[in-house]
Amino acid sequence: MAIRLGNSCINCENLVEGNTCKVHGVKVGNSYTCDSFEMKQALKNDTNCVSCIRFEASDCANPQKAAPGMSCNHWAPQQASA
Repeated sequence: MAIRLGNSCINCENLVEGNTCKVHGVKVGNSYTCDSFEMKQALKNDTNCVSCIRFEASDCANPQKAAPGMSCNHWAPQQASA
């Protein structure tokens, strides 16, 4: 099963400094979500071998096939931030 970014407050453009929701005016955490969710436009869905932490590493699931532009079920981000 793949891990994906969800509709949580951490990925919402309404999250402001101090983990506060600017729509509801309350402090929120990683597991919060609501109907006013708006995905941050800065997030990218660039899940291919070049952006995978395992690319050309010993723990790559498909070292013989891994190539730029190719995707697989074992992809993991090189760096993640919220």
